[in-house]
Amino acid sequence: MSGVAVVALTLSGCALLPGGGPAPLDTYELTAPSSPARQARKRMQILIAEPSALKALDGQNIVIKRNSGVIEYLKGAQWADRLPRIVQARLAETFQHSGAFAGVGLPGEGLAIDYQVIVELRSFQVRVDGARNADVELYVRLLNDRNGEVRAARSFTASSPVSGTGNDAYMHALDRAFGDAALQIVAWTDTTI
Repeated sequence: MSGVAVVALTLSGCALLPGGGPAPLDTYELTAPSSPARQARKRMQILIAEPSALKALDGQNIVIKRNSGVIEYLKGAQWADRLPRIVQARLAETFQHSGAFAGVGLPGEGLAIDYQVIVELRSFQVRVDGARNADVELYVRLLNDRNGEVRAARSFTASSPVSGTGNDAYMHALDRAFGDAALQIVAWTDTTI
């Protein structure tokens, strides 16, 4: 279920230049977890808004956090797009895989929306303070699109140990933690609205 997608990134042939040049960065995506598919029980249509995030998480850098609270970025690696856009796309896929709603879409797709799923990225990092763990915290609000009222709000956290070494090990742990949080969000939304 957890299979981080690695995208080969070539930087205009820089690695082929005499004298070196910068090495290409390992480029990563998240995967959308699958839950058992079922028939749409709700006639509702939901929109997955682009998540908000502080600047450290609103880019292509992959955050590593030390015990001292110092933020670093994973060397030689990057996200395939801005992290909020990746989370938005994979969360929408997770909702679609669930089959619980009549329609799931992103802004601009023309759905007559009943609810918006509004996400704030509070944590999306690997902690390297002794035990190495990937930590994800997503704060979610369900906004009734018809009257503008927040139906419910909740924070979802997930953690996954880093097994092995290197960038791939860090990314597999982040992917597992995201997948756990995404499935929690879908199940909660399904029972809340």
